[in-house]
Amino acid sequence: MSATAQTIHDRRWWTLLVLSTALLVISLDNTILNVALPTIERELDASSGQLQWVVDSYTLVFAGLLLTMGALGDRFSRRGALAAGLLIFGSASLASAFAESATMLITTRALMGVGGALIMPTTLSILTNVFPADERPKAIGIWAAVAGIGVGVGPAAGGFLIEQFDWAAVFLVNVPIVIAALLAIPKLVPDSRDPKQARLDPVGALLSTVGLGLLTAAIIEAPDAGWTNSMILAGFGSAAVVLAGFVIWELRTASPMLDVRLFKIRRFTGASGAVTLVFFALFGAIFFLTQYLQEVLDYTPLQAGVRMLPIAAGLIVGGPLSAKLAGRFGTRAVVVAGLTVVAGALFLLSGAETDSGYSLVAGSLVMLGVGMGATMAPATESIMSSVPLNNAGVGSAMNDTVRMVGGTLGVAILGSLLSSSYGAEMEPATKSLPGSAADAASDSVGHASVVADKIGGSAGHALSNAAETAFTTAMSGTLTVAAATALAGAVLALVVLPGQSRERAEKWAFGMRPEPARA
Repeated sequence: MSATAQTIHDRRWWTLLVLSTALLVISLDNTILNVALPTIERELDASSGQLQWVVDSYTLVFAGLLLTMGALGDRFSRRGALAAGLLIFGSASLASAFAESATMLITTRALMGVGGALIMPTTLSILTNVFPADERPKAIGIWAAVAGIGVGVGPAAGGFLIEQFDWAAVFLVNVPIVIAALLAIPKLVPDSRDPKQARLDPVGALLSTVGLGLLTAAIIEAPDAGWTNSMILAGFGSAAVVLAGFVIWELRTASPMLDVRLFKIRRFTGASGAVTLVFFALFGAIFFLTQYLQEVLDYTPLQAGVRMLPIAAGLIVGGPLSAKLAGRFGTRAVVVAGLTVVAGALFLLSGAETDSGYSLVAGSLVMLGVGMGATMAPATESIMSSVPLNNAGVGSAMNDTVRMVGGTLGVAILGSLLSSSYGAEMEPATKSLPGSAADAASDSVGHASVVADKIGGSAGHALSNAAETAFTTAMSGTLTVAAATALAGAVLALVVLPGQSRERAEKWAFGMRPEPARA
């Protein structure tokens, strides 16, 4: 081992600390904003559709560019891509904090997505190249735990910042974390790239980004325009054509951004599907659960955020435990069990009512965290061990893409389903209201509360109660759909992921020495 290689090896855990810091700012941002949505809705006069776009403009750009940014890092410099991503992310966070309208916030959030798309795949690809094969599953387990803990801690951090300052603080908090990571990168993060210097794939990047954008836009706008509206149907049709074109192009081009033949590998396909579906269910559920805690159970942003922490406790237990269980029982068994627990947690949560109290939510969140932690680490390791080390950036980007696509579609589809169901439930209560007031009250429970306060008296109280009941009923149905989605992921993992003996054989084929079987 050369002196340089020895230094990299000796510093590998410090490198992981820096990578985890960079990752934390991304994973926090996914959920720290959710608890601020009711406040942003009021202060920026945002509609329910605009709220979804505040969340999804970030995740959509993030997901659409991940494969491209992962390939750029492989081609030029993974460390350079990480530093550039942090710089863009920090600058866009600062701009978001001073947004004066929902449209401006949506735009700056999209720019944050560009930075995030550079950061996230490089953290995992650098980790994969720094750690030897025998330590890689443990390092990936820590990486996955940090990502998960960020998701769980985000709402509490957001609630604290809003209560102590205002909603802009959920963006300003990113800046010092970004600065700390940028200062540590030159000393502690080694540079690497694909020695093959593969050509870029701008056509693939364009097709994937446009296809995902059309699909998400159609889903978000469908509740307002109508699911059978000609423009909505055209959006779905266009998305299907563009994404099919992406697959065809990737099969034919000499330098594909994503080699879709990877999906012939059962570990890769099954793990990718499992990660997509668990994040679909998780992000969709968290999106409206924070609204339920504030608008229905009447918690402050800080109280609501703190009451989301049990999911982090579950992740702390489920993440590290999953690596040991996967070594003993195989990835398939652990991923199937994890997704089944997620489905059970969401189904339990679907029983929440306007007067249920917090205990039901707390128990469900612990289960959700354990199930998510048990799914993420072994699924991520399966994806990364299915691609050569030289293409770690693309493998990492694929892992991140399925997470973000799942999360984006979860917020879009489940949020749209919730919005449609809520509007239908509110029709009887808004018949006697003037047109603009009826539209506002039917748009969201937050707007209904504002209308009820203006009306006042028994009529206002009745409208507020009707809105809370409508929201809870809509949330229950939507959570049932989320639970069914997670359960479908468990079935997919059971059918597609290889059993333990085949999994070990595939690892040998890809040059990874698996752990010896245990009795």
